[in-house]
Amino acid sequence: MAGAVSLTKVSIPKASAICQDIQLDQQATAGLLADPAPVDFLNKLLEQQLYPDAVRFMARALPKREATWWACLSARSVVSPQTPPEVVKALDAAELWVFKPTEPNRRAANAAAHSASFENPAAWAAMAAFWSDGSMAPEDAPSVPPADNLTAKAVAGAVMLAAVLTQPEKAYEKYQFFIDQAIDIANGGNGRLWQAA
Repeated sequence: MAGAVSLTKVSIPKASAICQDIQLDQQATAGLLADPAPVDFLNKLLEQQLYPDAVRFMARALPKREATWWACLSARSVVSPQTPPEVVKALDAAELWVFKPTEPNRRAANAAAHSASFENPAAWAAMAAFWSDGSMAPEDAPSVPPADNLTAKAVAGAVMLAAVLTQPEKAYEKYQFFIDQAIDIANGGNGRLWQAA
């Protein structure tokens, strides 16, 4: 992992503005003192191997649709023939919202996430889609908009779960790979990088 050269889809110019409503470890927070640009802050986190913080940061820095796609990619990487069908359905619902971010697809992602329980990355990817916009209340109730950072929390949850769920001994390598995917997405790519087994 060489780090990021640019993050063209990250429109906020300062890392501190991105980090104002996410939790970071103390060591990561110290890196904000110099008021770095997002790419410099990310590279510092990677240099210090603060991978969970790098995941939280990228989950918040990316636009919500791109961040949700990143959650889908990481969740897809741990799907196997043994994955329960309701988990696969949650992931399919999240991906459908990314490709076609309509209100019915957003609502369907919420229903699929709840059917899948929340011990898997797919459910969190689906919640990232649901929390991206609109209302969290039932359709016939007064609107309750989600907090702006909820999608990022769900995305970070999905990516971190995917990193440790299978083969936890390879978590660091998975974190590095997932962050490379996020960097690719942040620069207009589709994040579909090839990972050695």
